[in-house]
Amino acid sequence: MAKKTKKIETPIDQRETFVSIQKSFADSDLSVEEKLKTLYELQQADTAIDKILQLRGELPLEVEALENEISELKGKSANISAQIEELNAKIAESKHNIVECEAQLEKYKSQLDNVANSREYDSLNKEIENQGLLRDIAQKNIDESRNEIVARKSEMEAVKEKENVKNEDLKAKKAELSTIVESTSAEEEKLRARRDACAAKIDARTMSAYERIRQSCNNHLAVVSVFNGDSCGGCFNSIPPQRLIDISTNKKMIICEYCGRILVNPDFE
Repeated sequence: MAKKTKKIETPIDQRETFVSIQKSFADSDLSVEEKLKTLYELQQADTAIDKILQLRGELPLEVEALENEISELKGKSANISAQIEELNAKIAESKHNIVECEAQLEKYKSQLDNVANSREYDSLNKEIENQGLLRDIAQKNIDESRNEIVARKSEMEAVKEKENVKNEDLKAKKAELSTIVESTSAEEEKLRARRDACAAKIDARTMSAYERIRQSCNNHLAVVSVFNGDSCGGCFNSIPPQRLIDISTNKKMIICEYCGRILVNPDFE
């Protein structure tokens, strides 16, 4: 008994176009005509979905941009709060240092009354002078930190004010987008179900080429019917008479030699 030869599947190349899969296009459970009709219906569903997405315009991107800005402002606000906390901690530490300096000053001053010689007297005066300087430095740190806190709080208010404005903008944009989505959601759901049904019938290699052509064209048309009797519906260049005959038979995949789109029978419309 002769062994059945196992068909070897060639890996899909993401650079493939309809031209490169033309020979294998007919190798499917669907007839060429049915496959062409399915591709055309898939294209019609995608075009209708594109129109719905166009209604939303730049709103989804604007909403995303505002959300990112608000997130950055919140991060900035949190950073300023952390800086204020550090400055308050620095003030508390400086106040503690002043208390210690005052205690040391009292101690050294009381010892002046019991000095035994001038050397000890000079040493105590030096310590008193040092503690005085340390106290002044601590007080200077407190004053500078307080001024810095005032500046940081002012900056925080500006950030909060900007965040409030952005939140209002975001609220308005989301409401506008929600209204559009709500009004088109039912239609979009039906179209996506229709698209999925068509895509399920198409082999992976053809779908890959279809998606690639769609993404490379400004109008996202990968499958087009004959326009005005003799032109490509995608690039509007003239189609040779023999190719027009081949298109009308629905027996093979015909590719526009100018733009690489699949050309289908206008009767499909």
